[in-house]
Amino acid sequence: MLKKVKQRFSRLLGGNNKTQKLVRRDIPRDEHNVSRTSISDPAKKVLHRLNKAGFEAYLVGGGVRDILLDGKPKDFDVATSATPEEVHALFRNSRLIGRRFRIVHVLFGREVIEVTTFRGNATDNTDDSASDQRKTSEHGLLLRDNVYGSMEEDALRRDFTINALYYCIRDFTVIDFAGGVDDLNNRQLRLIGDPETRYREDPVRMLRAIRFAAKLDFAIEPATEAPIRELAPLLTHIPAARLFDEVLKLFTAGHGEATYDLLQRYDLLAPLFPDTVRALNAGEPDELIRQALRNTDARIRQGKSVTPYFLFAAMLWPALQAEWRKRQDQGEPIQPALHQAIAKVIGRQIQATSIPKRFSGPMKEIWELQMRLPRRQGKRALTTMEHPRFRAAYDFLLVRENAGELEPGLGQWWTEFQATDERGRERMLSQLGNSGPKPKRRRRRPPGNRTA
Repeated sequence: MLKKVKQRFSRLLGGNNKTQKLVRRDIPRDEHNVSRTSISDPAKKVLHRLNKAGFEAYLVGGGVRDILLDGKPKDFDVATSATPEEVHALFRNSRLIGRRFRIVHVLFGREVIEVTTFRGNATDNTDDSASDQRKTSEHGLLLRDNVYGSMEEDALRRDFTINALYYCIRDFTVIDFAGGVDDLNNRQLRLIGDPETRYREDPVRMLRAIRFAAKLDFAIEPATEAPIRELAPLLTHIPAARLFDEVLKLFTAGHGEATYDLLQRYDLLAPLFPDTVRALNAGEPDELIRQALRNTDARIRQGKSVTPYFLFAAMLWPALQAEWRKRQDQGEPIQPALHQAIAKVIGRQIQATSIPKRFSGPMKEIWELQMRLPRRQGKRALTTMEHPRFRAAYDFLLVRENAGELEPGLGQWWTEFQATDERGRERMLSQLGNSGPKPKRRRRRPPGNRTA
């Protein structure tokens, strides 16, 4: 069996990556730091129930990786010999999801344990039914892959060596098939198999490489990074809805600015934000984007939430500025030009990364309120402050000031205006004075001069 797996592994690797070898390494408990106390109770319940039912089941992927790095896993995944239907039958609190890869989510309140069946390689299977379960596009993109196999084969179907680590809760060993532990120690990110083939199977793996490199502060191994720039355009073949989800993963992991730098370095920002990249190449500054990402990273470190519409409002701001300026140069009035620019920028962006209306609407309001925030005379300030999107627009204003886009002062005024009482607000408004002449009051004609 092992010889057969080695042969499959050799074909999967291709001729350009012969240094990788299939060498199973079982690391006993006294040689690693993975402990049951580091694993959530729901994950342990899933592992024990699958084992008790006679199936193989292992903690796999990021959970094992992060514990080995002395980190705290965000979630836990399980790999098993049970089929999705068998897993679903064992857990009443589960649901089957996925079309490309059929998986099971076992729900424990807010915690979700993702369970996948060991995957195989259909190209080595003469069974026609297996071939029907694995389908690729003309570009090499893997459209469907529901071929099941052994644990060894499953390890080789995973993306990076550091994610192909398995923890056995029965004997407490860590099982390493692809040298993942060594790569963890060397702090390097290495793709399993021939990089170009694996990226063509799923171009999103290029984004995952960036996300892990930024999150873990790992170097991308030379063979793994070599094809990325050339293959970056393949991301345009990925559904826009999936890329929207990937953007959120990239920029809400607490390492947004580092991720942004890597995306630019490997030409991966353009498939995600084409208008933004065009604007930056034309001379628009990106300091607001950087400042917004720094703020996002700080909020995540503090355990605060991050709103997707604020993130996209920042990422698309250079594109909006370029489009707005172009329309004004063509003679359009300022406000209509802004509205048209917003519609144009959002319309083009959703072709790259679809933005749900529940996010595109608030994003539009944040942008529009940037014109209203400087207009504070009379009752305007009070009316603006009552807007449901005022707080987000105010935060965006502060980002603009910190980025050097605006002269400081307006943000501080709004900070004080929110903090003071009603009398203090009246005083602040009176100190502003009136801009422009007072409107003329209509004179009422004397009763005797009225015409019949």
